[in-house]
Amino acid sequence: MNLQNEKDIKIAFFDIDGTLIDMNRKNISNQMLDCLIRLKENDIILCIATGRPPASVPHFPGIEFDAFLTFNASYCFTKDNIILSNPIPSSDVQQIITNAKTIGRPVALAGTRQIGANGIDDDLAEYFAISKQTIDIADDFEALAQDEIYQIMVGCRAADHDLLVKNAPGAKVTAWWDRAADIIPSNGGKGMGVEKILSYYGLTRDQAIAFGDGSNDIEMLEAVGTGVAMGNATENVKQAADVVCGSAAEEGIYHYCLDHHLI
Repeated sequence: MNLQNEKDIKIAFFDIDGTLIDMNRKNISNQMLDCLIRLKENDIILCIATGRPPASVPHFPGIEFDAFLTFNASYCFTKDNIILSNPIPSSDVQQIITNAKTIGRPVALAGTRQIGANGIDDDLAEYFAISKQTIDIADDFEALAQDEIYQIMVGCRAADHDLLVKNAPGAKVTAWWDRAADIIPSNGGKGMGVEKILSYYGLTRDQAIAFGDGSNDIEMLEAVGTGVAMGNATENVKQAADVVCGSAAEEGIYHYCLDHHLI
């Protein structure tokens, strides 16, 4: 177990859904908000690390995050700078669209200017609804597919993952929900995003802590000095983490930070 002294922690990474926000409550709690404010007051850099697009990252009252790892870190930025822009190769985007059609699945393509789909099914609609988004059918879907695409969202099951990226070597599947997946660049993921953010701020992994609950958080938890899995995390995430805190519903992050003198 690799737990850092709380005095060494200079930066913290947070997944959103199931981590900062309880999936049932769907809104950040006052206690979690207080935790973020107190971390900021203690000069800890705060970073969102999410599969969401930039436009759907929530704004919390009284707190401003310093950096954002969006599209599972395919697009990372601060309010002043783009730190990483890592789109899926165009040829692989086209291949994935074709692959999805073979299993009767529509896809949603995510670029920085828009997110558009070539259809909707129940799984994809519910996936977007988790983060309070709706899906737009793109009239110009073929044109959108020629843009820089940072993430492809598709309703599916685990058994479909390999087929979705068949003959698309520049892409891989990452998932945190059993009815849908995000497809991102094969050289991407939250772990690489963490490395880029740490380099940007001139910090080491031992000065970083991260909190997550889904399989797409594993690389992030392994890229920092202290990886903390939520009590509601899946078992593989808990096994990859250095420590497990309470669940999001139990204010796990707040109590962890309090117990370890981060706030």
